[in-house]
Amino acid sequence: MGGKLSDIVDSAKPALVMVIVNLVFGGVNIFYKLALNDGINPRILVAYRFIFATAFMFPLAFILERKRSPRLTWMIALQGFLCGLFGGSLAQNLNLKSLALTSATFSAAMANLIPAVTFIFAISLGLEKVAIGTWAGRAKAGGTILSIGGAMVLTFYKGPHINIWSTSMHLLKHQNHHPHPHLTSHDVLLGSLLALAGCFSFAIWLMIQAKMGEKYPLQYTSTALMCATATVQAIVYAMCSERSLSAWKLGWNVRLFTVAYTGFLASGFMMTLVTWCLRKKGPLFVSVFNPLMLVFVAIFASFTLDEKLHLGSIIGGLLIATGLYFMLWAKGVEMKNMAMVSRSKNSEETETITVSTGLG
Repeated sequence: MGGKLSDIVDSAKPALVMVIVNLVFGGVNIFYKLALNDGINPRILVAYRFIFATAFMFPLAFILERKRSPRLTWMIALQGFLCGLFGGSLAQNLNLKSLALTSATFSAAMANLIPAVTFIFAISLGLEKVAIGTWAGRAKAGGTILSIGGAMVLTFYKGPHINIWSTSMHLLKHQNHHPHPHLTSHDVLLGSLLALAGCFSFAIWLMIQAKMGEKYPLQYTSTALMCATATVQAIVYAMCSERSLSAWKLGWNVRLFTVAYTGFLASGFMMTLVTWCLRKKGPLFVSVFNPLMLVFVAIFASFTLDEKLHLGSIIGGLLIATGLYFMLWAKGVEMKNMAMVSRSKNSEETETITVSTGLG
């Protein structure tokens, strides 16, 4: 009985970890919005995030992986630099600018486009093929269309306000600065394009990170390398627009809490957990939990930021999530088929060896 209970707990660990990860990632959008509303330069915010993440990851990598660290080649260093760019400084700056022009819920919904963008990107590079004649191929194509359609609904259709609950805890009202009084259609369109560019940036990072992991399979050291290169890039970019030292002051306020939360917890500890889940269950399993972040952000934002849910946001979010699951189901079918073909080939090779041995 104890053994069965232990097996159940062990099998549930990855799922529980991914729920926690998306809960924390959902908080990132909320704290980003609060920090931006407090007047911090978004470029400085990104720089501080990766400074804190690097300070957290390097000692951790040294303690846990110093005895088995392979030689750092120029190719690994280049891949680390590109990971820091596309998965770190560039992606976060695009995300923050989009967030400033839209809302926390909108930004979280657009992030669910990453699998669809990755799929389109992979097809363009010849890394992925679509067999329209199969159910899996149709599901992939249909899921991509649904996700893109959902993003368009989010961008161009607002609809009536959906009042789920009422709360008086509006944190934006208690800060010195005031939120954007009115978002124009131009703001929403630009925010959508920036969010889409962020999805492309993140999709490129996924491909580079997977390639890097083949020759450098150290999750803590590779994350530390990515954070370090992202720190340098983000600081240089921030210094180009803001050279006043006073703008870099944090103080004991929401700015310090935001960079500590996003640096230590999100870019540091949570990314390590994501890497662990990737090794345990693979990218398919990890991606399934992406829509949870949208749910958490929608709940947090309505309670703390006084963000109003609209019919367009709900419909668009549902379309994106449905498209995501179509693609994940198709990928799961393809992986099972590939495993069956591989087993069949191995079985045929074994039989051939047996027959040859018998004849000899």
